[in-house]
Amino acid sequence: MDKETQAKFKEILLARLDELYVEAERTVAGMTDTEETFPDPTDRATLESDRNFMLRIRDRERKLILKIREALQRIEDGSFGLCEMCGDDIGIERLNARPVTTLCIDCKRKQEANEKARGT
Repeated sequence: MDKETQAKFKEILLARLDELYVEAERTVAGMTDTEETFPDPTDRATLESDRNFMLRIRDRERKLILKIREALQRIEDGSFGLCEMCGDDIGIERLNARPVTTLCIDCKRKQEANEKARGT
């Protein structure tokens, strides 16, 4: 992969990383700034359910942040865009769809087929 393409993906990854940090800060601020009291237990339960849902989303985003950091490291060390299983190039279309991917489409299909066969 040429340097220009790598720079494009680095820009995309850094922009997504910034978005995730902003959302995380907004969530923390939203949860610490409110001093809500609800006389109705149902309203309180709804608030707790919404907060739990938001925390599950943020946990998934935390995992995505780690994957983005790993992808940025692969850009730095020159292994970005190479499949970690077979060593072939990962297609640009796949990288555009999921820039943090580490597997080419063929290896990903094989991995998913193996997982399905094992029932995991």
